[in-house]
Amino acid sequence: MYAIVETGGKQQRVSAGDVISVERVTGDKGSTIEFDKILAVGSGDNIVVGKPYVADARVIGSIVSQYRDKKVLIFKKKRRKNYKRTKGHRQYLTRVRIVEVKG
Repeated sequence: MYAIVETGGKQQRVSAGDVISVERVTGDKGSTIEFDKILAVGSGDNIVVGKPYVADARVIGSIVSQYRDKKVLIFKKKRRKNYKRTKGHRQYLTRVRIVEVKG
């Protein structure tokens, strides 16, 4: 069984045993979290699509680690104007192991 989960403004297809990275979710290593914004649930040819979310569908996961992604450099320049700006950003992420998909 698999589900399409919305978290952090992004959508991911998950099933039991998968390890995914999502935008930071509060919690310590080993604690459980529950995703309730489920867009679709399916197994094989049987698919249930929500409008916008599937009622009574839940995805349960456990937090593996909290970490930061690679640095993304932002560089702005205007030619012949002596204007250059460099800025960096590192996104906070949470690695989650999917324990169970209820549909």
